[in-house]
Amino acid sequence: MISINNVRKVYPSRQGEVKAVDRVSLEIKDGEIFGVIGYSGAGKSTLIRMLNGLEIPTEGSITVAGREVSRIKGSELRKARQEISMIFQHFNLLWSRTVAENIAFPLEIAGVSKAERDSRVKELISLVGLDGRDDAYPSQLSGGQKQRVGIARALANNPKVLLCDEATSALDPQTTDAILDLLVDINHRLGLTIVLITHEMHVIRKICHRVAVMEGGSIVETGPVLQVFKNPEKPVTKRFVQQVTEPEETKETMGHLVANYPRGQVIQLTFVGEGAEQPLITNLIRKFPLTVNILQGKISQTQNGSYGTLFIHLDGEEPDVAQALAFIREQEVGVEVISHG
Repeated sequence: MISINNVRKVYPSRQGEVKAVDRVSLEIKDGEIFGVIGYSGAGKSTLIRMLNGLEIPTEGSITVAGREVSRIKGSELRKARQEISMIFQHFNLLWSRTVAENIAFPLEIAGVSKAERDSRVKELISLVGLDGRDDAYPSQLSGGQKQRVGIARALANNPKVLLCDEATSALDPQTTDAILDLLVDINHRLGLTIVLITHEMHVIRKICHRVAVMEGGSIVETGPVLQVFKNPEKPVTKRFVQQVTEPEETKETMGHLVANYPRGQVIQLTFVGEGAEQPLITNLIRKFPLTVNILQGKISQTQNGSYGTLFIHLDGEEPDVAQALAFIREQEVGVEVISHG
């Protein structure tokens, strides 16, 4: 569906060349939700803009839905863009137009008849959950409703690819989840290929099948989301994974808890996939003469399966604790000793 081959994007400056994107290659499958994550300045916005021809690569090639968008121009590029839609962080709605008129706008440009436009707009309003808001203006909508209009407008011409440029960054957490659920629903219903860029690992965890991590204009790590959660290799990837698995409040809480357990060991367990659903604690208590206290934990869902972290305190004789840790590792559960009393 999308092929990015050895792409570079270089901007001239007084200080010399600035490499916004440097030797990036990616293959994104048809019907996939693919995430690109990176901090500010990583190059992800430039990369996504090259997918619909808003930026032209300095070197390399980009093919989307059978068209090499890095080469085409004029009417051919405009035709390609009808198959490659985009939604934005700040919605980019036309404030003088109603919800229905905003959604109809790309259909007007494409020369679709009024009867067809009205039918398509009605269908899209229902699809994104805005029934009854046809005649409302953007100023009368919440942030989440505005983004739903943006999504409906992006789908008007039946695109094959939907690009999402930090589409939930301006929304509160609850609204973010609702928009992400809508994107998953659209992906399932329409078989749409979705490429999104973000700096929030929660977005990647919740809806993406695969992820590419960008830093300094390059892709430093890529793979299925669950695999990246399980074995983050690069420091930047580990920081992103910690956004979800070890938020700041967890670190503060664990600092207090560790101080309360001068004996034994405080252990962080990491479960991936089927391991998140095994009765590990029950088996520990049955097999070993240990006191086991559950301190804190959570299980999150990804598109590829479950991912969980659990903090426990083990107290007992040193050989028994060692055997218990070996047993845990045999269950393919990650083990990290946080404190040793």
